[in-house]
Amino acid sequence: MKLLRRKFLRLAAGAAALPVLARIAQAQTYPNRPVRIIVGFAPGSASDILTRLIGQSLSERLGQPFVIENRGGAGGSLGTEMVVRASPDGYTLVYCSSADCINMTIYDKLNFVFLRDIAPVASFARGPLVLVVHPSFPAKTLPEFITYAKANPGKVNFASAGIGTVVHMAGELFESMASVNLLHIPYRGLGPAVTDLLGGQVQSIFSTTPPSIEHVRTGKLRALAVTSATRFEALPDLPTIGDFLPGYEATLLSGFGAPRNVPAEVVDRLNKEINAIIADPGMKARLADLGNEPVSMTSADFGKVLADETAKWAKVIRAANIKAG
Repeated sequence: MKLLRRKFLRLAAGAAALPVLARIAQAQTYPNRPVRIIVGFAPGSASDILTRLIGQSLSERLGQPFVIENRGGAGGSLGTEMVVRASPDGYTLVYCSSADCINMTIYDKLNFVFLRDIAPVASFARGPLVLVVHPSFPAKTLPEFITYAKANPGKVNFASAGIGTVVHMAGELFESMASVNLLHIPYRGLGPAVTDLLGGQVQSIFSTTPPSIEHVRTGKLRALAVTSATRFEALPDLPTIGDFLPGYEATLLSGFGAPRNVPAEVVDRLNKEINAIIADPGMKARLADLGNEPVSMTSADFGKVLADETAKWAKVIRAANIKAG
């Protein structure tokens, strides 16, 4: 009887270990086929540019294509919903950012709850926005911009990538803190908005840096200030908006998420690989050139930061009574 009992216990222990061993094996072999990364914004946006940069490095390191799919609409939430409904196997990821945190408040009837239904995988960058104007705009400094806007209420416009995007929210926060009345002109993506700013069809944008930084460097656009709490290394001569409006800060946090219930071992593998990618000096230089700094953290810490961003922008949205169109 004792021999039979010992044999039974060994078999039971072995059976209990099988799921763990299977998960470990899955993580070790992941990925064994192409991985999709859904970007909820148009090509040419900061989210698209950054995702393609990290996706290419993931492809090189892991030996499988990381295919970028742009599914724009509703401030990025259409793309996020696709991933919420995808199989939680690690083969469908989503670019997630401050925009997802904003969407939780600005949209009344989303078919998902971002912080519940998307598992944070890894952050990889955070970058300021830059208040840029067409060279013909009268203001050459931020104080001049504020003075001009106060003298012309409702006549100074700013374009955005759409209602509820971080580009829009940066403008709303600025309006509130500077006590000015600007005209918001939403576009379907930041690429078309920057194109119209270059052509003089709009006057200003609180732009993410990847689509606009080269235009600033070549003088095609005039930068007035950055939205980060401290000066921006890539444009060191620019003041911060907070230098004139103490407490102002608006940045774009970038990372990847996956459907909830994705295996923890897959999340850990991706988190480890992405942290290694952004630690590389060449990648650091590339991100800096695009106006971003690498942000390395655990998936759990990334989740906490997303929750904090959600709370911050909820206050701005409710104070300004902003609703998605």
